Amino acid sequence: MENEVKLTKLAKCAGCGAKVGAGVLAQLLDGIQVHNDPNLLVGFDKSDDASVYKISDELALVQTVDFFPPIADDPYLFGQIAATNALSDVYAMGGEPKLALNLMCVPKDMPGEAVHQMLRGGYDKVYEAGCLITGGHSIFDEEPKYGLAVTGFVHPDKILTNSGARPGDVLLLTKPLGIGILSTAHKGELASQSGMELAYRLMTTLNKAARDVMVNFRVHACTDVTGFSLMGHLLEMAQGSEAQAVVHVDRVDIIEEAAELAKIGVLPEGMYRNRTFAEPSVDVGDTPLHLQDVLFDPQTAGGLLIAVDPADADELLAALTPCVPSAQRIGEVLAYPGGARILLR
Repeated sequence: MENEVKLTKLAKCAGCGAKVGAGVLAQLLDGIQVHNDPNLLVGFDKSDDASVYKISDELALVQTVDFFPPIADDPYLFGQIAATNALSDVYAMGGEPKLALNLMCVPKDMPGEAVHQMLRGGYDKVYEAGCLITGGHSIFDEEPKYGLAVTGFVHPDKILTNSGARPGDVLLLTKPLGIGILSTAHKGELASQSGMELAYRLMTTLNKAARDVMVNFRVHACTDVTGFSLMGHLLEMAQGSEAQAVVHVDRVDIIEEAAELAKIGVLPEGMYRNRTFAEPSVDVGDTPLHLQDVLFDPQTAGGLLIAVDPADADELLAALTPCVPSAQRIGEVLAYPGGARILLR
């Protein structure tokens, strides 16, 4: 479709690169009283992907919300990406998305057809997930923004959090890294067409297939890799699990063009925020700087990071390989001896 406006030119930040940094977010939430409710199984104090509330012995609600400025010029594509990203948090908790509400901000002079296409992109991706959009809320704003509040279902005994990893667990990842760098390069007209086609394909791939496979194995922890980067989300997993994680950098699938762009300093602002938050807890070893940058790169609609029982790791990896963009065995979980939480090797 030929657009009347380039959406990315209307936004200062793109996609999950617009997120408030994890360290700043923790400061903003500090001191807010958390009320106790025995049915609230996961709340905002857990630094997890979504909240979980127990309804009965058989059912718990998973709730999350996510929205951001455009990461693509095509409104339909942007709507798809925003919806894919919002749905991902439910999948990361082991849940199935069921209901969603639109969240939308649009400039007063944004063409009506562009708004329609943005909403249609979200609707199509939500319905692909087997979920329903039942309403929403919209306001005028100088920058367009779109996303969803999503409610999913999960069995209370089958919730996956980011804090259950155990020593010996194997770390798997289901999408390559480098989306944030490519998106930044695209804003400066430095990314190739093939690179952006890959990025858009990754950002519109639901984590549904990964979720549907992993729930059949002994997965102890899971999170999706989004705005806080692989390092930021893995750090939250290691801290929450009172563990240490080893990442074998040469096993991480990094988009080649993103690595080349990182070498010449084409990096999103969110990468620096992620470094500020996570780098003090990372032993980078002799990892080249440009590869470090990719590991701190904010992802939009990234893959699932899974900590699985070592006895199930090979079988889970084999089951994921045909149905996710990139099934990778990137590291393992160790008992925490003190010092750095993440070791790059």
